[in-house]
Amino acid sequence: MMKMIFIRKVGIDLGTKNTLVFVPGKGVVINEPSVVAISLLENKVIAVGNEAREMLGRTPDTIVASQPLKDGAIADYRVTEAMLKYFLNRVSGHFRFFRPEVVLSIPAGVTSTERRAVIDAAIKAGAKAAYVVKEPILAAIGAGIPIHAAQGNMIINIGGGTSEIAIISLGGIVSAHSARVGGNRIDQAISDHIKRKYSIAIGDRTAEEIKMKIGSAIAQVKEEHMEVHGRDLMGGLPKTVVVASNEVTEAIQDELREIINVIKQVLQETPPELSADIMDKGMVLSGGTAQLKYLDQLISKTINVPCYVADDPAFCVVKGTGIVLENLEVYKRSIMSTK
Repeated sequence: MMKMIFIRKVGIDLGTKNTLVFVPGKGVVINEPSVVAISLLENKVIAVGNEAREMLGRTPDTIVASQPLKDGAIADYRVTEAMLKYFLNRVSGHFRFFRPEVVLSIPAGVTSTERRAVIDAAIKAGAKAAYVVKEPILAAIGAGIPIHAAQGNMIINIGGGTSEIAIISLGGIVSAHSARVGGNRIDQAISDHIKRKYSIAIGDRTAEEIKMKIGSAIAQVKEEHMEVHGRDLMGGLPKTVVVASNEVTEAIQDELREIINVIKQVLQETPPELSADIMDKGMVLSGGTAQLKYLDQLISKTINVPCYVADDPAFCVVKGTGIVLENLEVYKRSIMSTK
């Protein structure tokens, strides 16, 4: 006897780097890369998520592994739709009696056309209704910030493609900016540095591993080291070098400075009363890149405002979609854009 699965609500954090899916009562059920592998010969999707990511940089000419989202917005509509369809099928099985209601995250700075595209892609992928909520609001809800209170709260959400900085009060965004800089640009800076200094080429995954293992926003007295394998640009053969953590810190300074400048910009546009609230309560850091060592300290030191990393920063946005799903009627009235 086949077990029937009735999943009526699904929350999706549609990220440039990873897509996370939340089902009420079950929590985060999928956390996979936003990557789709397509066979050019048959023009069809052959793998999504982890399986497709394994193919990045390793595919023959007839297979293309692509990331359908760029800087938090849909770069390839058809591929995004295929990816959403795959994830929705994964959570509710192919025998769906109910098309689920879906809540999706979108960057605060997206245009109305980009917003429409996300809603349309979700409906075509099998959602009964799709609601989009701005990422900083979801991150704040997921981080446990009381967004409906009459006081200013500041959230800094640093994802793979974008950094979204917003001041939230009374359930809405008072001032926000987003910068097209996030984990991907930081990885790229590490990769460029290693190419320049050691003349070896490394892949995106290796650059990300360096960032996670020895990356730090502030130079350390006691340095850490890591062996890195890549391809020698002179001879073309595999080569191993040892990279120190302070080189990584130096390599990513420009990207971090860009994020800090956007935080300053948001603070400069904030009404004085709300500024006082933020000085008092501090800023909250969320998103996968919030896990970069000492990033909170660098921000506190540069801006002179306390900065804290949220619990499970990489899951704040998707947890936010979960909380919105559980109180859908309340949020429909206040913070959502719907079809």
